[in-house]
Amino acid sequence: MLEKTYDSKSVEPRIAKLWQEADAFRAGAGASEGAEPFTIVIPPPNVTGSLHMGHALNNTLQDIMVRFERMRGKNVLWQPGMDHAGIATQMVVERKLAAEGQPSRRELGRDAFIDKVWEWKDESGGLIFNQLRRLGASCDWSRERFTMDEGLSRAVVEVFVSLYKDNLIYRGKRLVNWDPKFETAISDLEVENREADGHMWHFKYPLAGGETYTYVEKDADGVVLLTEERNYIAIATTRPETMLGDGAVAVHPSDERYASIVGKLCEIPVGPKEHRRLIPIIADEYPDPTFGSGAVKITGAHDFNDYQVAKRNDIPLYRLMDGQAQMRADGEEYARESQRAMEIARSGELPSESEVDGINLVPEEYRGLDRYEARKRIVDAINADGLAVTRLDEEGNAVPYVEAKKIMQPFGDRSGVVIEPMLTDQWFADAKTLAEPAIASVREGRTNFVPKNWEKTYFDWMENIQPWCISRQLWWGHQIPAWYGPDGTVFVEKDEEAALDAAVQHYLAHEGPWKAWVQERLENAEPGSILTRDEDVLDTWFSSALWPFSTLGWPDDTPELAKHYQTDVLVTGFDIIFFWVARMMMMGLHFMDEEPFHTVYVHALVRDKNGAKMSKSKGNVIDPLELIDEYGADALRFTLAIMAAQGRDVKLDPARIAGYRNFGTKLWNATRFADMNGAKRNDAFWLADAKLPVNRWILTELTRTSREITDAIETYRFNEAAGSAYRFVWNQFCDWYLELLKPVFMGEDEAAKAESQAVAAFVLDEIYKLLHPFMPFMTEELWAHTARETERSTLLCHAEWPAPSFEDADAAADVNWLIDLVSGIRSVRSEMNVPAGATAPIAVVDASAETKARFARHESAVKRLARVSDFAFADTAPGQSAQLVLGEATICLPLGSLIDVGAETARLTKEIGKATAEIERIDKKLSNEKFVANAREDVVEAEREKKATLTQDVEKLTAALQRVQNT
Repeated sequence: MLEKTYDSKSVEPRIAKLWQEADAFRAGAGASEGAEPFTIVIPPPNVTGSLHMGHALNNTLQDIMVRFERMRGKNVLWQPGMDHAGIATQMVVERKLAAEGQPSRRELGRDAFIDKVWEWKDESGGLIFNQLRRLGASCDWSRERFTMDEGLSRAVVEVFVSLYKDNLIYRGKRLVNWDPKFETAISDLEVENREADGHMWHFKYPLAGGETYTYVEKDADGVVLLTEERNYIAIATTRPETMLGDGAVAVHPSDERYASIVGKLCEIPVGPKEHRRLIPIIADEYPDPTFGSGAVKITGAHDFNDYQVAKRNDIPLYRLMDGQAQMRADGEEYARESQRAMEIARSGELPSESEVDGINLVPEEYRGLDRYEARKRIVDAINADGLAVTRLDEEGNAVPYVEAKKIMQPFGDRSGVVIEPMLTDQWFADAKTLAEPAIASVREGRTNFVPKNWEKTYFDWMENIQPWCISRQLWWGHQIPAWYGPDGTVFVEKDEEAALDAAVQHYLAHEGPWKAWVQERLENAEPGSILTRDEDVLDTWFSSALWPFSTLGWPDDTPELAKHYQTDVLVTGFDIIFFWVARMMMMGLHFMDEEPFHTVYVHALVRDKNGAKMSKSKGNVIDPLELIDEYGADALRFTLAIMAAQGRDVKLDPARIAGYRNFGTKLWNATRFADMNGAKRNDAFWLADAKLPVNRWILTELTRTSREITDAIETYRFNEAAGSAYRFVWNQFCDWYLELLKPVFMGEDEAAKAESQAVAAFVLDEIYKLLHPFMPFMTEELWAHTARETERSTLLCHAEWPAPSFEDADAAADVNWLIDLVSGIRSVRSEMNVPAGATAPIAVVDASAETKARFARHESAVKRLARVSDFAFADTAPGQSAQLVLGEATICLPLGSLIDVGAETARLTKEIGKATAEIERIDKKLSNEKFVANAREDVVEAEREKKATLTQDVEKLTAALQRVQNT
């Protein structure tokens, strides 16, 4: 006999062990020879990661598809693996070393530090894999891959060298996101833009030689508001420390205020007066004439927008900071550096990058200062020189014009420090060229996004793609396979030996000083001193971009690669469509000549119950492991699935999980009830021979539900699949079928009893199969329980997916009529506040012959389930009765003897008034523009949902009141 209650804490580990010992999830397990492959590669979690709700949703949806296709007999591979997570892992290990009082990374040196990282990875990394197992993820765990393992590392080198030799990878100087704490470039995905308190300073840039011009300010109608002679142009900035690297001041070509001074020079108002630089005033489309003064300083080496302006106007880019975001302390004295910059400006020729990079335009008094300390001192110096724009304070005194305002600042998501746009030498991939086939693939339908609206996001990113910065200034990661000769010539090869061969051939083939230098080292057996390896490592996304084929053994021509590439569907969040999905498309098409997947299913965010994004700062983060501990993995999985509607965020309320745990309990109890009533699988019984309408009805509904679930999973409508399963199991099977069987099980008709026992057992087995992708642990346990009395030994995860074909439309219509009748009467009784134990007769008006026959067939069930004492057929409705329409007939429930009509009228009127008043209060709130604009999105949405619920309540109460008043 099945245990009285289901204990997830004891069952889940035991079932997980059963699967592991049976090697149940290895590639091809349960499939026949030559079966069609179905492949998913897991979005590799970080080796430092732990399971969060996004992981739980993502992997639940993948596992639903994987278990579904495995049961359909396909050769399934769900490829697991982890990402080495360069910056995150390096940070974790550095913190560990500090906490243990061990030498720092730089004290250890590169090789020793990397050894420490591998030690940490072997001891503590990969915790998330065990957590995914707790969730029930049915990956082929024997095939775990790691982006730093030997095979994947070889693939990375192969790709880098190949792309370099195809001129699709190059080294250059560009503006990147620079993390001053970790001293490395980082990707846009690792930058968090946050609102912070800031200031906008307004400064005067004096015109060269004391020149003046007439400044005229007009309103939108052309009316002159201000006319004055000025010897300066005013700019506003939130970052005064970058003024030292200004290359120009830009105004819009249509801005009449500055038309007369475009092409003239102005002075940067900071630094020693005798050496202050002059920069040009230029016209460019970038400045907004309506914002501030309409004039913008252009600091191309420290701002992404300014960088674009500088590039298209041939303005030199002057770097002001070092890797720690301190003002540069290298180079010659400021007077000399300023003079060199002036000479470059006067020449009218764009200087070389190396020439400009060597110029340090930071005055001596600011060199070596933190950027924020330098900011403070620069502002003080400008104010002291009287070059701040002023305005009158409340007492009529002229004071520097400084606006306190909120500004958006970029922070490193792991370092927590403000990111600095930095001009540095980096390695880049020609993403524009690589993107063209990937764009065409989606445009032409070879890869499809679900929901389809995400294709627009994909195209927006891909068609405006910039060079991809693939280098990072870290130690943990794939070190770039590039070596530099004594004169800086770069040699990119698969290993140092090949690079040295290439270098020797290069230098010995060219006359010059380096030929003799190389020959000398070869003669002295010192070839290792010829080359120096690039210290940078590759962006983590570079190795992840190869994931769909590198995990299958590429660059070797493996059987797995031939069988499982192209993979089928990728399940991912929308936030990495560009950073990961697009790059896998580029790399897959370039190296495999085929898209890495035919479908990209983009799931939404998991938010808290109010719709707010989860964050530690808000204190609303929900830990999936805690939910598994409390409710079990099945309840969490089913909740996520039934709420995963396409394009709609999941608002996760733990109370919902408790509700779906009750759903599991309902199935458990249904199995116990069937057990106690002798239900047993009897494969000798032919289902087509079932005679009882109730059995023919449940078999018909099983066929319909199986088709609905199959179709929904195939089309990625997971919520509809889970919803269909829920309705069938809870409503049709548990609430109605088993209830309708009670008289059969307690009756004397042994043939009917045997038939019902066989059908109930069969349907339960099919339910376990249909629910298995959603609730694998409980269903495997129930399957094992029912298997003890049969000869079958197949695990449920390898059982054949249901494909029933039994259909009896007449039987289904007959029993569904009974269900609708009883449900309708119950609903009226509930709405009219009829005491639960009260029985009453009903009158049926305008009943057809078929309806009368149905009443005759189901008389005992109607009386028992609807609390009906008797029924009669009539031509008119009796007085004081509530009415409901079922088909052609009207069902009348007399109320006079059941309720106090006056008291019920008063109660319903009061409830309607209360709900209506609350709706009016919400309407007033939602019509307040300030509330809608300033309140959190989740708060506004909660009010709208509350109104919708109240509106439905009012409709139901009003219908009930009308019934009472019609009596």
